[in-house]
Amino acid sequence: MAKIEAKLGMIMDSVGQFFSGKDHLPYCDSDIVAGCEKEVLEAEKLSSDEHMQDCLLRLSWALVHSKHPQDVHRGIAMLEASLPSTKDPLQQREKLYLLAVGYFRNGDYSRSRDLVDRCLTIAPDWRQAVTLKKAIEDKITKDGVIGLGIAATAVGLLAGGIAAAVSRKK
Repeated sequence: MAKIEAKLGMIMDSVGQFFSGKDHLPYCDSDIVAGCEKEVLEAEKLSSDEHMQDCLLRLSWALVHSKHPQDVHRGIAMLEASLPSTKDPLQQREKLYLLAVGYFRNGDYSRSRDLVDRCLTIAPDWRQAVTLKKAIEDKITKDGVIGLGIAATAVGLLAGGIAAAVSRKK
C-alpha cells in the first residue's frame, strides 16, 4: 500500500510541476545586480582587461538570472555584444549558456534551445546545459499541451454554438 501511495505521490508531484511552470534556475535579486555593477565600475578604473572581463561576465550572469525582465534584456544585449570577440571556447560556452538562460527567461524557448545545443557541441557532458535543455523541452511540451487544450476548447465551443443555432431553427 505504501508503494502505491509513493508512486501516486510522485505522479501528483510531476503533474503539479508540469502545470506550475516553475523552473529550477536560480534567481538574482537587485542587490546582487547592483553589487556586480559597482564591481564593473571599479574594475574600469584600476584593473586589468582580464579582471574587467570577469566582472562583466558576473554582471551578465546576475542580469540574466534577475527577476526583472529589463535586467534580463540588458544581460542578453551585453552577452550578444561580447560574444563575437570571445575566442576562448570555455568563455564562449559560458556566454552561450547565459544567453540561453536569458532567452529562456524571456520565453524565447526555440532560441534558447539552439544556444544550449551550441553549448553542448562545445561540452557535450555539461550538466548545467543538459538540465537547461530538459527545462526548455519541458516548457515547450507544456506550452504545446496547453495550446492544444485551448484549441480543443475553442472547437468545442464553436461546434456547440453551431449545434445550438441549428436546433433553434428546427
